[in-house]
Amino acid sequence: MGVSRLDVFYRRLLLTKLFIGGWGKPEDLKRIFEFRKIIGDRERCRSLVPKDYPVYINKTEEHADCKIHDGFFISPLEHLVPGILPPEAVKARFQFVVPKRWQKNRPVCVHLAGTGDHFFWRRRTLMARPMVKEAGMASLLLENPYYGYRKPKDQLRSSLKNVSDLFVMGGALILESTVLLRWLEREGYWPLGMTGISMGGYMASLAVTNWPKPIPLIPCLSWSTASSVFTTADSFKMGPEFAKNVDSSENLLVLSGDNRVSLGQNSKPGGEAEAGRGLFIGGGLEGDSAKVDQLFSSVNSNGMSLDTLARGLANNTLLGKKTDFAKCYRPSLHRESISFMKGVMDECTHMANFSVPVDTSLIIVVQAKEDAYIPRTGVLSLQEIWPGCEVRYLNGGHVSAYLFKQNVFRQAIYDTFDRFCLKYPNLH
Repeated sequence: MGVSRLDVFYRRLLLTKLFIGGWGKPEDLKRIFEFRKIIGDRERCRSLVPKDYPVYINKTEEHADCKIHDGFFISPLEHLVPGILPPEAVKARFQFVVPKRWQKNRPVCVHLAGTGDHFFWRRRTLMARPMVKEAGMASLLLENPYYGYRKPKDQLRSSLKNVSDLFVMGGALILESTVLLRWLEREGYWPLGMTGISMGGYMASLAVTNWPKPIPLIPCLSWSTASSVFTTADSFKMGPEFAKNVDSSENLLVLSGDNRVSLGQNSKPGGEAEAGRGLFIGGGLEGDSAKVDQLFSSVNSNGMSLDTLARGLANNTLLGKKTDFAKCYRPSLHRESISFMKGVMDECTHMANFSVPVDTSLIIVVQAKEDAYIPRTGVLSLQEIWPGCEVRYLNGGHVSAYLFKQNVFRQAIYDTFDRFCLKYPNLH
């Protein structure tokens, strides 16, 4: 099967400036790793978001066929992991596009934003307004942390500054989607579902793993882990600037050990990663290559879990003694850096590390046959992780499908909602 040249060009154009600030604050990474264990378990998450969590509407616009409500609420992540979100992202904003005339029931689909989808115009124009006309279906558009009104002042366009920002975004969206679904239930809307395109589809999938009821899910042009996008050779470019742009107080080098950290590219959940050491760089590093090699040897013989790694990173210690390595960047470490980057990405973002949705027969995955924007080689498919879900394939690549196949995405939404109504006519 061929790949889209347009996708290859688009990846190289957009993904070379990510994570210029490095991994983020060590103490934040430690808190993220700990919180991931909670948020990955649906039963443990039942009480994280109160059923009466406050949601506010502060503006309403009248249109010929619909009303558009602007609303907001405080992200639950701010309460559960205080200070992990940038100040600009604490207030979650959304638009609610509601038809003036319902055709059947009062269905609402929550749309999460894809890469670069700031504010609401794109989703409102390409998906929500057509869905009002075609199916009398409402859409709720949630703005991602780090995007639009929620973008930090020091962030350049859509390029997340730190690796930790991606993990924070996912955790926030899981909780915020729960807030909105519960609010819609309280307001009497039914049935409810979730969708998104590209990164939005992935984030919608994460959110549904936490929802305790059967729910329609339509991830379009999506994937099962973030590592396949952010750790390929043409997208993640580790260089001296990756280390030098982090505050010197966070200087730390941590290595993954015997690769039991997470999933390897060709491994299955719970198995060992592929061969090859991994490198975790937290900031400007002091030391020399001999110390780095000694650390490789020590950790490889002892093994190290993500918990140990995170504690060492947060305390600026490793192997029982203070570490203060700097100026040790070597081009030969690039491959190992990416290898460990993939391990950390899989630990925090791989769908197999989260609960399986309650009813996978209510999932329709839409993928592009020639997708080269999201590499799938060696990555578990959603069908393997969620047996029973349906996959529909489009001709063409990722970018062309996004530009010209929005109608196919909408049809998948309608089909999934119809399937839900037939299977659960009394589930309100």
